[in-house]
Amino acid sequence: MTPWSAVFSKAPTKGQSIWARRRAAAAKLSGMALTGLALASAAWSKPLPQYATLRMAPVTARGGPGESYRALWRYATEGLPLQVVQASGDWRRVCDPEGGLSWVRAEALEDRRTVMRVKRGDLAMRAEPGESARAVAVLAARATAEMLESRGDWRRITVDHATGWIRSGEVWGGSDAPQCQGR
Repeated sequence: MTPWSAVFSKAPTKGQSIWARRRAAAAKLSGMALTGLALASAAWSKPLPQYATLRMAPVTARGGPGESYRALWRYATEGLPLQVVQASGDWRRVCDPEGGLSWVRAEALEDRRTVMRVKRGDLAMRAEPGESARAVAVLAARATAEMLESRGDWRRITVDHATGWIRSGEVWGGSDAPQCQGR
């Protein structure tokens, strides 16, 4: 990509007026801006809603897509699963495991999918997808885990070097259905 200083630092070619040079620079800048917009759009070309994971913490959740919107709260947990329900430029409207809707910067999210145990009590992780399969580990209440694959209503997850299968309805982020409908 051309550095901004290079756009304006070139001397006019022989016979080119300063105005022609400025028009050429404006066209070049316009093309660079359109390229940037295309890249931003391409960065989130998946159908919505779509799951994402909080890449860093803390992250300020806002009432709208921009720094000028009021801060609602701060997400303090890296790896938190979120469902993206809307995209606007460099901002994503997300639904969190407690049902909250807010806007966060796209750079705060990553494509990796995680799930969270929001129900009370621990959850047995199974060696195979099925209630009768032996338990290999436990997913504690309020814990997050990385989702590796789906098989029917079962999700294979990993947390703290343990890998096992759980039912999709036992964790937030296991279902592909919209999580904050009607809000």
